[in-house]
Amino acid sequence: MARTNGKSDVDPAQLDAEHELPAADETEETESTSSAEVSPRAAATTGDFDLQRLKAERDSLLDRLARLQAEFENARKRATREQQDFREYAVADALKTLLPVLDSFERALQTSPEQSEIHKGVELIYKQLQDALTKLGLQPMVATGQPFDPHVHQAIEMVDTTEAADHQVLEELQRGYKLKDRLLRPAMVKVARNPRS
Repeated sequence: MARTNGKSDVDPAQLDAEHELPAADETEETESTSSAEVSPRAAATTGDFDLQRLKAERDSLLDRLARLQAEFENARKRATREQQDFREYAVADALKTLLPVLDSFERALQTSPEQSEIHKGVELIYKQLQDALTKLGLQPMVATGQPFDPHVHQAIEMVDTTEAADHQVLEELQRGYKLKDRLLRPAMVKVARNPRS
């Protein structure tokens, strides 16, 4: 091929035939056009799938967060309740050690003459101690004249008598105490046994 003035001697029809792409089958054309049509749909479907997956993951994480917050709140309330219970138990132990002192004061007041100065001084100290313990939640229980209750009374002796109802507390030997609503010490009592009842 000789060149002359930048033009070739090759016939353009022949050149086109040599460099022309092979003709495509009709099936290939329809596949390429259908893939072009499906491609945006597939992209939209994939996008919807990703969006749904992300929403499900978000909902799962939000649910987990809500559960963790509830667990944390429950743990905080439980810790507060345990601290309160610990304080009450600590007070209960301290009060139990002071109950024999109250018993000793009561015996001293029963045996000493009421007109003496010592009796008056012991009585004042006893009242101060009672007031301080009452502020901590200590409550004495009245037992004499009450029906016997095994939950709050400890029977030491059964006395046969017709002067009281059956299972009535005749005498309180040692006072019982409660701390708020809890039994701290049962009352030691004598209980009536009435055979006629």
